[in-house]
Amino acid sequence: MGAEQQVRADFVELYGAEPEGVWAAPGRVNLIGEHTDYNDGFVMPFALPHTATAAVSRRTDGRLRLHSADIEDGVAELRLDDLTPESDRAWTAYPAGVVWALREAGHPVTGADIHLTSTVPSGAGLSSSAALEVVVALALNDLFELGLARWQLARLCQRTENVYVGAPTGIMDQTASACCEAGHALFLDTRDLSQQQIPFDLAAEGMRLLVVDTRVKHAHSDGEYGKRRAGCEKGAALLGVDALRDIAYADLDAALERLGDEEEVRRLVRHVVTEDQRVERVVSLLKSGETRAIGPVLVEGHASLRDDFRISCPELDLVVDTALAGGALGARMTGGGFGGSAIVLVEAADVDTITKAVEEAFAAAGFTAPRVFEAVPSAGARRLA
Repeated sequence: MGAEQQVRADFVELYGAEPEGVWAAPGRVNLIGEHTDYNDGFVMPFALPHTATAAVSRRTDGRLRLHSADIEDGVAELRLDDLTPESDRAWTAYPAGVVWALREAGHPVTGADIHLTSTVPSGAGLSSSAALEVVVALALNDLFELGLARWQLARLCQRTENVYVGAPTGIMDQTASACCEAGHALFLDTRDLSQQQIPFDLAAEGMRLLVVDTRVKHAHSDGEYGKRRAGCEKGAALLGVDALRDIAYADLDAALERLGDEEEVRRLVRHVVTEDQRVERVVSLLKSGETRAIGPVLVEGHASLRDDFRISCPELDLVVDTALAGGALGARMTGGGFGGSAIVLVEAADVDTITKAVEEAFAAAGFTAPRVFEAVPSAGARRLA
């Protein structure tokens, strides 16, 4: 039984009736552009084939019933009028927060029965939470005929994460889940939300992109992510700009000099400004057909995240170092940091060799065995039935 049929059958068993529809929304991998989204900068994610899938029906009694096939728990029943930001620390905060955000924005959502399941690895830096938010938002947008565009749904899902869940994340994850297209990476300007779909078909060029989930868990709502964001905002304020996006790469040295002995802020500023420039370089290389040449840019990005932003960890560094020593074209950590996943760009013929080298390196270091899989640029959120 496929995911769509399974989630539909489970819904019927839980709620005693057929759902009005089934929707899916993917996780994402960020190719380049890390911690730039909340600095009004550039990012370049693509959607994974791994999705959150939801069977949903409307209710009219102001109640929300939630169930996940992936959590050993019963159906959670909530009153819409009782939904309050930062009141829920369980998984239910993500779907419930979407309902709250829609209602706060004036949209007439009167309740729902929702059954969810997800194949997006949790805590791996692949946006499992954004996939949950977006699939619920898209379903409710369709069922209640709200008429919201994909970018508007992404904004509401970001508000869910920022205000209801309490995690100070940027707009990238939700936009990627809502807007990506199969066979493309999404070049997103997070200031004005303008988008370009950049062709990214590695298989046609004899390459693969591996995701290595280190199985080191991270949580965005803990303090370190917020500290980095606050440091970036401090840097922008000291430099007299609205956001670090406004510091041109050519003016970086002068800007760093103006920051004087604010060493931590200097490091954060240097990462964001150089990372925006790396995104633009990758876009240019992909547009000109020089796909293999993005490898060294990925490596530069990892060094910047490790040394300036300081959000890597021994497991992520081991993936990158081992992969490069084994002949990978490029590698870097991806996602918010402090664990999660790395990406590795390889020639198709080298997949097995490099995968084995990484697995052996983890075993030798006494680390938990990593999960390695191929990342295929896939479709964004969609209605399945």
